[in-house]
Amino acid sequence: HFVESGGGLVQAGGSLRLSCAASGFSFDDYAIGWFRQAPGKEREGVSCIRVSDGTTYYASSVKGRFTISSNNAKNTVYLQMDSLKPEDTAVYYCLAAYGLGYLPIDSYEYDYWGQGTQVTVSS
Repeated sequence: HFVESGGGLVQAGGSLRLSCAASGFSFDDYAIGWFRQAPGKEREGVSCIRVSDGTTYYASSVKGRFTISSNNAKNTVYLQMDSLKPEDTAVYYCLAAYGLGYLPIDSYEYDYWGQGTQVTVSS
C-alpha cells in the first residue's frame, strides 16, 4: 500500500509539499498521479510522473506552480505546490498505475488509490 501526507492549511501564496510513500513494493514500474477533488466539483488530474524515466505531466491549472518528483531510494513521490490559490483547496489523492508505457491522465487508468490528504488554502 502507499500513504499520502503533507496536506494542511496554508494562506494564499504559500507552499505545501505532499508525499506519497510506497510500502512493500517499488514504484519503479509505476506511473504515479496526483488527483484532487473539491466539494461539488469533478475530480481533476493535477500531475503525474512515470517513475522509470521521470516523464511528467501537469494540468494547465497548476503548470508553473506545482512540481512533481520522485525519490526512488525512498520509494516516494512528491508534489511541491507553490503560489497556492484558494481554488487549489481540495482533497488530494495519490494514485498508482502499473506497467503502462505512457502517462495516464484519467483516474480510471490507475490501479490503486491512496486515502487522500486535505489541502486548504485561505484567502
